[in-house]
Amino acid sequence: MLAAACVAVVMALVSIGAYLTVDLNLYKQVDDNLLQRATGVLNDPLVLNSGGMRVPTYVTQLFDMRFDLVREDGDSVLQPSALTANRPPIGLDERAVASGASKLSLRTVAGYRVLAVPYQYAPGVAFVLAQPLDATQQTLSQLALVLGLIGGGGILIAALAGTAVARTGLRPVERLTHATERVARTGDLRPIPVSGDDELARLTHSFNTMLGTVAEAQERQRQLVADAGHELRTPLTSLRTNLELLLAASRSDAPNLSENDRAEIEADIKAQLDELTQLIGDLVDLAQQDAQDAAVFEQVELVDVVEHALDRARRRATEIEFSVSLQPWVLNADPSALERAVLNLLDNAVKFSPPGSTVRVQMYPLGDGTAVIEVADSGPGIADADLPKVFDRFYRSSEARTLPGSGLGLAIVKQAVERSGGTVHAGRAPEGGALMTIRLPGSPG
Repeated sequence: MLAAACVAVVMALVSIGAYLTVDLNLYKQVDDNLLQRATGVLNDPLVLNSGGMRVPTYVTQLFDMRFDLVREDGDSVLQPSALTANRPPIGLDERAVASGASKLSLRTVAGYRVLAVPYQYAPGVAFVLAQPLDATQQTLSQLALVLGLIGGGGILIAALAGTAVARTGLRPVERLTHATERVARTGDLRPIPVSGDDELARLTHSFNTMLGTVAEAQERQRQLVADAGHELRTPLTSLRTNLELLLAASRSDAPNLSENDRAEIEADIKAQLDELTQLIGDLVDLAQQDAQDAAVFEQVELVDVVEHALDRARRRATEIEFSVSLQPWVLNADPSALERAVLNLLDNAVKFSPPGSTVRVQMYPLGDGTAVIEVADSGPGIADADLPKVFDRFYRSSEARTLPGSGLGLAIVKQAVERSGGTVHAGRAPEGGALMTIRLPGSPG
């Protein structure tokens, strides 16, 4: 409709301009013809020789023109009187020319273009010529009809073309709309086929990227739920077994448990509750990090973050020494998430280090816009087969399965570091233990 309206306005302007131009030109031609004819009559030798008292007979045969010699009162001076039947229209303009009040008159009246000029051979007389405008008006009518047909056809073509273009342009939007409705209705996150390279294709690519992100998040959520269910099953089963054993021993007909057996069962229950508490806490941390976004980021001095984590780690591990070397570094990140990541590395190093040993903590810039935090322990190190998997959720090496933990600590480290734009790696320290390295972007403090 907009395209048709624009074309209609343009066609109307063009048609009006063309019609007015042709109209002016045609009327100018008529006027020029009338002036030429009048001049020819007045300068005819026969008229000149007779002193203007004899009008040539051929003037009466000026095709379909009408002529007359008119006094200022409007009466004709020509004879015979039969000419009066074909007299041109006489009005105030022609009489004004006859009286000398006007030198020339040109007007359109009763379908005629009427010219009046002073008749130089007789004072108080005007020579009047009138040419019918039938041919001119017919030409203008035909032009108006042609312009109307062309304009109407142009508007119709513009409407059809605009409809076709709009439907073609909106077809990808319609496909995208159906796809979003399908996703909302069925939860099917398959990508939408993309064709072309215009803005709508880019929009579809963006939507496919969003679908991929949602599908990945759903897959991570399903994997997390599955892994959490698997990890919770073992301590819950063991806890249930111990509780059932205590309940059975409390019955009157059941054999009495020794104090040592009861103490072992109670200690086992307490350890299992601690394991469940830690596992649930780690799951909550993972879920909170998944839900956070860059809006919580702020300028962070990494030295402060590491020192806060070291303070907490020292309170937990009084038998471990910490060798610390830190250089200032500033980045945009979530300070609480980074502190939890560093603390998890420190706790992990303490867990595998023997009493009285040293955990080395270093932070220094690399000169390429990044800095590293290294945490090295004095434990047995990580087996080569376990290095690629230590940051997976719920993964625990064979050495770690006998120690307390949920298998989520290093996964939390990886997620927090990657959200800050960094990376984390596991390797072997020169001391022989494990070496955990965090690499983060930023600038020197």
